[in-house]
Amino acid sequence: MAAAPTYYCRFVQIAEVRRFPVKSMLGDAVPDAWVDHRGLVGDRLWAVCDADGKLGSGKNTRRFRRMPGLFRLRAHAGEPVPIVELPDGRCFAADESAGHRAVSEVLGRPVTLVAETTIPHHDEGPVSLISTAALRALTGMCGGEPGGGDVDPLRFRANFLVDVPGSGFPEDDWFGRRLRVGRDVVLRVVRPLTRCVMIDMAQAPAVGRNDLLKALAERREMTFGVFATVERPGRVAVGSDVAFED
Repeated sequence: MAAAPTYYCRFVQIAEVRRFPVKSMLGDAVPDAWVDHRGLVGDRLWAVCDADGKLGSGKNTRRFRRMPGLFRLRAHAGEPVPIVELPDGRCFAADESAGHRAVSEVLGRPVTLVAETTIPHHDEGPVSLISTAALRALTGMCGGEPGGGDVDPLRFRANFLVDVPGSGFPEDDWFGRRLRVGRDVVLRVVRPLTRCVMIDMAQAPAVGRNDLLKALAERREMTFGVFATVERPGRVAVGSDVAFED
């Protein structure tokens, strides 16, 4: 169990903001982002879709299908659609048929890219958060990255990395609470985030490893970080203050 909640009530800040325009592809760290009731504007708004209508993911479910190779592709925000970058550096708009063919070659299966309709592409919730304290705790359990430093937050594909001092799992004390982020945004933390094999997979520059998911399975019931809903929209930037509203 995490330390007493009073420790974590001190003001902390957003250390990273990440957006993933195409679900399960690499995305970008951005200086700021607008947040609406769906989540970060443009986040996971598109997805790779196979011939069976299943969406590319790191897991197999009724809606999703694991598609090795997605982490070789990177998506950047674009107008009116995201831009997909191939391993060789070529770029295509997400709605270009030539780009669909190129992505199919990378993945070794026929796919298209589709925009979200009535059902969100998010796995479990609109906004995901992890903390630097939890990364330090996981590093203590498993060791850091081969090149040094704590476990890379990129592995967890969270929208917000919250800079929290110390080592532990402060998110355990956030469930049901309202977080104010920056001047306007208010989030309601609703549940822990269940992890899959993607956290151990290579995501440039992070290299592949095989111990993170095992450690979380043994000691954290496969969870790391939290999902939140958006109660009040607005803008969030790196350096935005984070504090409880209740």
